[in-house]
Amino acid sequence: MQKFIKKLIFLTIILCCSCQVSYCVETAQWHNDLRTKFLNNEAIIMEINIRSFNSNDKNGDGFIQEELGEERGTFLNAIERLDELKNLGINTLHILPVTPTGKLKALGTAGSLYSISSFETINPDLYDKTSELTIEEQAKLFIQEAHKRNIHVILDVPTCASYDLYLQRPDLFVNATNGEPVVPSDWTDVRLLSVGTEDKIDTNVYSLYKDFVKMALRLGADGIRADVAHSKTALFWKELIKYSRDKDPEFLWLAESSESWHDAISPQAPFTSYDKLLDAGFDGYYGSYFNLKNWSSSKDLYRQLAFTFGETKKFKDKKSTIGAFTTHDEVSPILLKGQALSEMIIWLNSTLPLNSYYVDGFQTGDDYYYPKGNRLAQRSNTDDDIYFTHNGQIDIFNLSRKPGGKNNEIKNNFILGNNIKNSILPVLNEGIFTPLKTNNQKVFAYMFANQKKRVITIGNLDFENNQKVTVKIPKFNTKKQKLLPIKISSMPEVKNGKAIINMNPGETVVFIINE
Repeated sequence: MQKFIKKLIFLTIILCCSCQVSYCVETAQWHNDLRTKFLNNEAIIMEINIRSFNSNDKNGDGFIQEELGEERGTFLNAIERLDELKNLGINTLHILPVTPTGKLKALGTAGSLYSISSFETINPDLYDKTSELTIEEQAKLFIQEAHKRNIHVILDVPTCASYDLYLQRPDLFVNATNGEPVVPSDWTDVRLLSVGTEDKIDTNVYSLYKDFVKMALRLGADGIRADVAHSKTALFWKELIKYSRDKDPEFLWLAESSESWHDAISPQAPFTSYDKLLDAGFDGYYGSYFNLKNWSSSKDLYRQLAFTFGETKKFKDKKSTIGAFTTHDEVSPILLKGQALSEMIIWLNSTLPLNSYYVDGFQTGDDYYYPKGNRLAQRSNTDDDIYFTHNGQIDIFNLSRKPGGKNNEIKNNFILGNNIKNSILPVLNEGIFTPLKTNNQKVFAYMFANQKKRVITIGNLDFENNQKVTVKIPKFNTKKQKLLPIKISSMPEVKNGKAIINMNPGETVVFIINE
């Protein structure tokens, strides 16, 4: 089986290398086509934090002390990892906020990436002092190097702003009845911006976001991910998206939004549902795939898929989603349900018509453990002297270690899954989706089929017990057709158009049938 998998990886890599690319080598000119690729479910996205992406934590405490000769992540040293990402099958980067962070009423020793203090400049923490290039030139170079490897780049724009910015520009913020700025949700390090109403935009705040779009375009970015997008009005986003599209029609807009979210982040904040955000011009949203960890029945998955497929098809303009099974807001799958959950996430991403999405470190099973997390720091760049972290989640509050684990089985599945997705994408996009009949509700089974190929995915949602399942495969002739195993621990018994499989806890299997 291992020899088979290695051969399959080799063949699919060759197949993928023959695909058309967006970077013209002869002219060294990048042509952004991210929106088209995203709407065709071609994006395989890795979420990264430049501040830690290629940092060097020598003493292993999880955080960077430059006085000890340790090195923070910068745009320039991040270039060193681009070939690694390309070899993993990544073709799009979602870069967590690169804007300056607040230092007052802060969380963590570097401040949360989402506590923005300027919308038109770059975080000085990302500056490489060994270079004579300006920080903006360094950021441009990183994006250019990503483009040379046919990797698109999405920048993240925060939804709220820091207390530091409030002190400078109180006119930009919403005040409570006591005259103090509003703390949204339980995010104590940020304050609520005033965005206006559905009839009238707050032009001052809109100008900030317009400045961010200008910077993103100037740097050469291919799109924007809008943090907590539902906290602004549809009119606000519609105008901003139109502005960017007038400059670059292929500029992607991804909304952090879900159909399972119904509440505003504050009584003083608007709430714009995901469908209204899509109607305003967003190309895609998150869906509710992050609920996978709570699903115990195949019906939960089928219900989610049916809803999402229906929602993305009801708009005049094409829409899509990302496989947000795990994000920087989610605890590492390794801690939740072990390696099996990570592999299930890989194969759901790879066999569904959506854009694959992962967090840096996922590909090798990082548990995002920081030994000195939530302990006193010897020095801090903010007014917080604690290495504040969310246990089990990638750190966004400090200068911290490079994400990464040591699980090569997950890595092999990651590479294989990404390459397989490229080869079966026409089946996923154009084929018919069919939930398959089973005799076990703890096991999901679905198929995508066109006239040339059928892709079958089966998964055991019981992560503690083995499950035996019988899956009925429509119009399957055992004499003329064979199940080609892509991912499986042992071959099933096949008879009378049915596959009988003994599944390990949390196991996911994938087959292909060539017509």
